[in-house]
Amino acid sequence: MLRHVTDSAMSGSDLDGVLLAVEKAAPVDAVEAVTRTIGRHLDAKWVSFLVADMSGRALVRLVHLPTDEVTGGRRQGQDVAQVIPFDGGPQEQALRTQQVLVEQVDDRFAVRAPVTQRGEAIGLLELALPAAPDETVVQRISHAAHTLAFVVIANRRHTDLFEWGRRTTPFTLAAEIQRRLLPEAFTCEADSFSLSAWLEPAASIGGDTFDYSLARDELHLSITDAVGHGVDSALTATLCVGGLRNARRRGATLLEQAQAANQAVIANRPAGSLFATGLLGRLNLATGMLNVVNAGHPAPFLARGGAVRPVALAVNRPFGVLAQKPYRADQLQLVPGDRLVLLTDGMLERGAAALDLRSRLPDLTRLHPREVVRVLGDGVLEVAGPTLPDDACLLVLDWYGGHGDKRSATAGADSHRASTDR
Repeated sequence: MLRHVTDSAMSGSDLDGVLLAVEKAAPVDAVEAVTRTIGRHLDAKWVSFLVADMSGRALVRLVHLPTDEVTGGRRQGQDVAQVIPFDGGPQEQALRTQQVLVEQVDDRFAVRAPVTQRGEAIGLLELALPAAPDETVVQRISHAAHTLAFVVIANRRHTDLFEWGRRTTPFTLAAEIQRRLLPEAFTCEADSFSLSAWLEPAASIGGDTFDYSLARDELHLSITDAVGHGVDSALTATLCVGGLRNARRRGATLLEQAQAANQAVIANRPAGSLFATGLLGRLNLATGMLNVVNAGHPAPFLARGGAVRPVALAVNRPFGVLAQKPYRADQLQLVPGDRLVLLTDGMLERGAAALDLRSRLPDLTRLHPREVVRVLGDGVLEVAGPTLPDDACLLVLDWYGGHGDKRSATAGADSHRASTDR
């Protein structure tokens, strides 16, 4: 028996105890210190934190034991990472719906609370209680899980433990370089939009990247694809993304950002003729007007009112070609309810073409962007995998309008925008 529970405030004493435990613990022990404190407050039989796997298709339970009490899983010293693939059960459902689930298992009650911050599903908090929790207890657990999200975010800056736990496959050097180019969070929610992105590397990294940055009244977006494979491709992507970020952080216009990326690749690339394609966007959060530059990249898709169409854009030269030729920008007016899909050619070419994105997207309207990218990612692997010949990258933006400070969120996510059915 499962039941959904809503959310309310965590008591000040609980929060004080959690923060004190975090400050006393080393970064690698911070999560365990928090879960131990939560369990003690709630008289839990056990408490566990599961971090979301980097693939988006599993959870990983991180266990620290000084002996070999745990069998199976990956080991690093005294730490063990046990992978729990999604199977449609309550753990997956708690993350998909962004709601706390309570399930009676024999004489105990399992409580599963999503650990989320601004829509990014960081993991799951699990507790086993001796008695059925009332609404107040479940609300405390929900807010404890939200607090735990901030604890993970703060402490993963100082240790590789969480990054190691999330990696179910070893990274090559090219993959390591590519990973560092991606934003820290793959999902972001605001009152006027939700976005999520996904990247499936090829066997030999193809240099795809995505990026975003939320300013006070603007959202910056980009998706790029460096030609070639391996380290050379990853280094070209580094020049391109570095040029874009450096210009953006200097307050450059969209066209100036495009020119900066172009110049960065031309002036610093290794010997050869490497270049990168890309789409750059700057969205006015008050009006929904998107300024966009297409640098030799596949056109994005716009889903509006049940219809899906590619967006016709003027095509500029890729980054790393012709130093002096200027770039041109187009405009696209978004209306509430629009879904914009940016992608790389790894989602369209060779075996991936069998996915037929244009016909698939209308079936996914009830899913949050973080679920859309996962479903489409799984679809590409089914038709073109299990190992892709080229990187495949997606960025999905849902536009709601209504920019301001009216975001409706509890415990790190807007549950009204969460996925319902697939």
